[in-house]
Amino acid sequence: MLSVISPAKSLDFETSPTTTTCTQPDFLDKSRELIEILQDYSPQQLSELMGISDKLAGLNAARFAEWQPPFDLDNAKQAAQAFQGDVYVGLQASSFNEDDNAFAQRHLRILSGLYGLLRPLDLIQPYRLEMGSRLPNSAGKNLYAFWRDTLTVALNEAIAASGSPVLINLASNEYFKAINTKRLGAKVISPVFKDAKNGQYKIISFYAKKARGLMSAWMIRQRLDDPEGLKDFDVAGYRYNAAMSEGDTLVFTRDEETIS
Repeated sequence: MLSVISPAKSLDFETSPTTTTCTQPDFLDKSRELIEILQDYSPQQLSELMGISDKLAGLNAARFAEWQPPFDLDNAKQAAQAFQGDVYVGLQASSFNEDDNAFAQRHLRILSGLYGLLRPLDLIQPYRLEMGSRLPNSAGKNLYAFWRDTLTVALNEAIAASGSPVLINLASNEYFKAINTKRLGAKVISPVFKDAKNGQYKIISFYAKKARGLMSAWMIRQRLDDPEGLKDFDVAGYRYNAAMSEGDTLVFTRDEETIS
């Protein structure tokens, strides 16, 4: 069984990682192809491409100019500890022990606009490039065209190696769209997290993102290899809601008094 999550815009390359175990991303040649395209973009063009401020565009222009493999712990950091968005607040990869890391390497993948598909301990250098970016490239007009076949083949291989033909989709729609699910040799299960608000259960983005990370970490620590076990998830007040779930969409709800 394999699960996928999205990357984050927020990064932390200042804090030292809690493990020295690391691996190289599988698709650095393809990443380099994108970097060479992006290095020809001015900060103003990057601002328009990504919809970001001039300051952020300048920062990322410098990052693209400095991007250079080989990666090591002096110039890069493990992906799961470098990303710092809401999902990763829930994941708390820095608290994993070596056995947790080993299990995560086999059962968790991070989708990325620049790196394609990352294992948690794959080293990355700082970047910003969202999967939805309309960056013309050798495969087409956007990153979906660039990555779709590569991601689908790689995920099929990782799913087969995981020992169970199941993919747990904990990624955002923007990133999961990069996968050709029709060619995916796996059952896709999509957990959905809803919080009580004004008497109704609703998806609240901040809480839902954090919950995806919480579930990812829980699966790793439980060494979960059976999708039925997902229904036992009971972290931070969330509980499986059978009445709201349907088919391969598993809904987990949380009441207001348990939100912290």
